[in-house]
Amino acid sequence: MKRRSLREYILLFSKGVSMGAADVVPGVSGGTIAFITGIYEELLGSIRSVDGEAVKLLIRFRLADFWSHINGNFLVVLISGILFSIASLSRLILFLLENYPELLWSFFFGLIVASAVVVSKKITRWTWGVPLAGLAGAAIAYYVTVATPTQTPEAYWFIFLSGAIAICAMILPGISGSFLLVLLSKYEYILGAVKELKVDVILVFGAGCLTGILSFSHVINWMLKKYHNVTVALLTGFMVGSLNKVWPWKLTIETYTDRHGEVKPLIQDNVLPGAYESLTGKESYLVYGVVLAIFGFMLVYLVDKFTDDNTTQV
Repeated sequence: MKRRSLREYILLFSKGVSMGAADVVPGVSGGTIAFITGIYEELLGSIRSVDGEAVKLLIRFRLADFWSHINGNFLVVLISGILFSIASLSRLILFLLENYPELLWSFFFGLIVASAVVVSKKITRWTWGVPLAGLAGAAIAYYVTVATPTQTPEAYWFIFLSGAIAICAMILPGISGSFLLVLLSKYEYILGAVKELKVDVILVFGAGCLTGILSFSHVINWMLKKYHNVTVALLTGFMVGSLNKVWPWKLTIETYTDRHGEVKPLIQDNVLPGAYESLTGKESYLVYGVVLAIFGFMLVYLVDKFTDDNTTQV
């Protein structure tokens, strides 16, 4: 377990807040934030440490050893930041998505472009497999962004499955767990459950998330250790491919009616800002969008440049 000062724990909490904010928005991954802020591999390692050995230590009431084994301080502070962000920002994000989607997506477009650049810099050696992995990641992410959402059941078993699927994507830079929830028609349903404190839905979804993340973290951790450069290229490709989803100006081609009788976009095409205004009759907010995109890009650049998680391994 790493030793951290109070300042470093506050910084870690803020990283959790950023991850939570990203995970709330369809098209943006909390894993991206973890990667560019330098805690991604520690996060995977900490999750992976919740294993049989941890259970044995807990059963034997060796609580201090258990806490050290799972890097408990790190997980508690980071998860607290994520949960705080989701609980406090869910209403704001939904408001912005409803009223100012162009501005919100512009900010995240710039953020993801910069994230792809930052993550790609972590490739230390280029072999033939690295660009192939990057292209494969971009193709997979692009396909996910153009997939069409479908109506799905609200039974507990499907809520559990949705949590397991979404959490796997949430820890992958570039693949948005929130967007997978959109594809599964469970994004607004889960956010609504959080806002309305539907404890049963939250617990079932949380159990799915826990099951998924404990299983999937082993796979990603193994890939990063054995095939680091190829894995980083794959993750970079995920980010590049996901840009299709976060393009700010979209023309709705087809809609659907949700269970509350509200009309929602089903299929959308990306268009240029000028065409967006003429086709939709809405303000494109082009200047503000460009400014926010640059701000998002610079924010990631500065985080990468100045975020230094100086800790000491014990």
